[in-house]
Amino acid sequence: MLASSLYILCLTYIGIDITPPGKIHNPLLRIYREFINMEMHFIFPWSDPLSSKSSFRPVRLACTAVFLFLLAPVALVAQGGPPLLTDDPGTPGRNNWEINAGYTQDRARGDNYYETPILDINFGWGDRVQLKYETPYIFNSVNNQKLQGGPGDSKAGVKIRFYQNEKLELNIGSYPQYEFNNTQESVRRGLVYKGPQFLLPLEVTKKVGPVDVDLEVGHWFTQQKDYWISGLAVGHQATKRLELLTEVYSTGSPVGERDTTFDFGGRYRLGRNALFIFMAGRSFLGPASGQSQFIGYFGMQFQLGKHLRDDEDAGKDKDKDKDGRAMTHPGAFSRPVNAAAMR
Repeated sequence: MLASSLYILCLTYIGIDITPPGKIHNPLLRIYREFINMEMHFIFPWSDPLSSKSSFRPVRLACTAVFLFLLAPVALVAQGGPPLLTDDPGTPGRNNWEINAGYTQDRARGDNYYETPILDINFGWGDRVQLKYETPYIFNSVNNQKLQGGPGDSKAGVKIRFYQNEKLELNIGSYPQYEFNNTQESVRRGLVYKGPQFLLPLEVTKKVGPVDVDLEVGHWFTQQKDYWISGLAVGHQATKRLELLTEVYSTGSPVGERDTTFDFGGRYRLGRNALFIFMAGRSFLGPASGQSQFIGYFGMQFQLGKHLRDDEDAGKDKDKDKDGRAMTHPGAFSRPVNAAAMR
């Protein structure tokens, strides 16, 4: 069932017509084509929504994503933090370290933004508190001009899970982060905005049946124009080593222009202390919008601490922190301020 859902999702994204219902055994998936056709003709009566040339492929993709997560019979769990943009209330655990070393990319029409490397260091101070320091080296090109490089902004933060209810399976936390310039040269060359900047977010994780939903909403206070962030993420532990992820993430004004992206990714455990983490996605809109046509995160996560799980124990409840989340996920990488806002 999950394989069939993923198959249809991929076909919908690249614009190929949906496989005939007779090819799919699940009766709910058999009505997928009729459902999309009916809904899209109701909303956009002048368009053929299932045409590979249709301009409404983002809507088709969103509908497919809903089907994917509603129909999959296996449990889904919310997993914020690298490689995703959305964060959650989970922390590494007492005296545990989580270190992410990665490469990020954000491409739009004529603009390219890279963080390589980006170093993200996190420490579990008790069971509910996480300390964070992050810094990248960035490369940026605007309007197809020459690529420029320099030190990016550093970010320091404290995550606090201040509400935890095991009976309701509800966790709420906040992750304030302070971003500051490392060098005025990067500001002068337009690689970063003049700081400091401050993020005040709220993260909520709630288990609803077999699905854990991770929601983040926050506000960036900047020296230029303040803006909001919001993200929704879910994940699926496909095997003991592989975790599959997806999210929708948005930055901008609640009532004005927003940059909204979707992405898919995962974490693959290579050993007791190391995971390969990856993500790729894009905006719902095309190149003319000026929004991101590709975003990606590719890197390694290193886990250090006496409470870390062994390979044979991966996925067991005893290796999760008090909010039921595997101890592998610190904060998200710093794309919103330095990339989308720079365009």
